[in-house]
Amino acid sequence: MSGTRVFLVDDHAMVRAGVRAELGAEVEVVGEAADVASAVAGIRASTPDVVLLDVHLPGGGGHAVLETLRAELPATRWLALSVSDAAEDVIAVIRAGARGYVTKTISGAELRNAVRRVAEDDVVFSPRLAGFVLDAFAAAGPAAPVPAAEDPATDPGLDLLSAREREVMQLLARGYTYREIGQRLFISVKTVESHASNVLRKLQLSNRNELTRWAATNRLL
Repeated sequence: MSGTRVFLVDDHAMVRAGVRAELGAEVEVVGEAADVASAVAGIRASTPDVVLLDVHLPGGGGHAVLETLRAELPATRWLALSVSDAAEDVIAVIRAGARGYVTKTISGAELRNAVRRVAEDDVVFSPRLAGFVLDAFAAAGPAAPVPAAEDPATDPGLDLLSAREREVMQLLARGYTYREIGQRLFISVKTVESHASNVLRKLQLSNRNELTRWAATNRLL
């Protein structure tokens, strides 16, 4: 993550100072903002790799920043960092284009890991929030029933996964880190990484974001 350029958006100066301290020397903080207007101007000027974005901001909220700049800055990744764990907040910012959503109860190490993953085009959620995102994906799906022959739940790729790979796939799609998956399944991080690689290869998916959508579409969570 060394060299990752990060922009901080939060309306509390003490929170920004705390986040900056937790990120430490592993990233380059290229700017800060406390409201929508200054965030839009600062992010546009600095073109950061990752924006750490609070959900509730003066002037329209974090999703307003995203909606203004996402198309203009396609290489910038957005990670929501908020005290809120309300479903409507999570869904609004993810639908606006954020790559992840974590709450301010996470540790400094977890925050650094989240920034690294988002910078690498992964997605990350605090585990208990992943269900909100899956619900949002499901709600955006077609209302009409899908014919049985085309039912996405019968995706043949699923048959290629071993029982352990299915377990890893579900936890990955729910937003758990490799370390957390290893702890839950009593396997090493290296083994988790191997299973994750196999899952993506067998399902012909490129990243965790695609896996989350695939799992939601196939009603596997």
